[in-house]
Amino acid sequence: MKKILSILASCCLAISVMSGAALAKSENSNGKGENNGKGKSEAATEAAAGVPASASALTAANKDKDKEKDKEKSKEMEKESVTTVTYATYGDKGHNGYKGLLHAIENVKDKPAGAVIADLLLTRYNTELTPEMKAELEAIKDKDAALTALADMLSQKGSVTDAVYVQKEAIMANVKNLNSYKKLGKLYAQTGKKGVKLYINGEESNPGVAPILTGGSTLVPFKAIAEALQAEVVWNGQERSVTMTREGTTVKLFIDKKTAYVNGQAVSLQVAPAIVKGNTVVPARFVSEALKATVKWEPESQSVVIYEE
Repeated sequence: MKKILSILASCCLAISVMSGAALAKSENSNGKGENNGKGKSEAATEAAAGVPASASALTAANKDKDKEKDKEKSKEMEKESVTTVTYATYGDKGHNGYKGLLHAIENVKDKPAGAVIADLLLTRYNTELTPEMKAELEAIKDKDAALTALADMLSQKGSVTDAVYVQKEAIMANVKNLNSYKKLGKLYAQTGKKGVKLYINGEESNPGVAPILTGGSTLVPFKAIAEALQAEVVWNGQERSVTMTREGTTVKLFIDKKTAYVNGQAVSLQVAPAIVKGNTVVPARFVSEALKATVKWEPESQSVVIYEE
């Protein structure tokens, strides 16, 4: 009887030991045990060092953050090494960076404008340039000529919108070059944009009403000229007159009247000022020249070009 009881007790003990071992193995394999899926040696080392499981997880998270910071630093270094011109010139806006090419050229003093543009196309925009195209650009010294050459290349590739951006930069590089306005007019024609355009100091003006050709004169919104030339303006609703003053010169015009006054002296006009769609329009040439600015007309692109000497 004693032997039987002893055998039964031994069997129960063996079953208990086997069950405990199986349970411990199951917990470790699921990663839910006390060691959180770690190997025995790793868990033992951390336990001996007094490192709780939560602290270990925090260390791993910090390592991940450090990796992310390293990636960000790497990106910043790539941006700065893209070109000799600072990355801030362009931002990260793809080909809209063409709008900043003139500024980029001006930042590099020791190279011809065309060479700078060629470098930017190859580094900043990953543009494919044939040896002939690269040589053509590198041979150009003047900013406006180099930018116009680039606009031609972009237009030939079908990138008309980008070509427009670049040609506008060419105009700003030399506001007196009427060929630049003519080129921009051709690009605008490809986009469907038509009509008389007004440029003041190289900037295209987009007033509430477009310039009007009438009686051999061009009428433009006086507000556009006054703001661009920084003239003081006074409107007299009772006598329907507008007075502009700039650098000691005062010009006074009356709506629907062909007599104007410059510093009190009467001057005859070909076309009277008028109000169109709520905007006061005045003879562009008369007003601009009276305020000591130069006025040019580019017929092919129908551009009124006003600039200060």
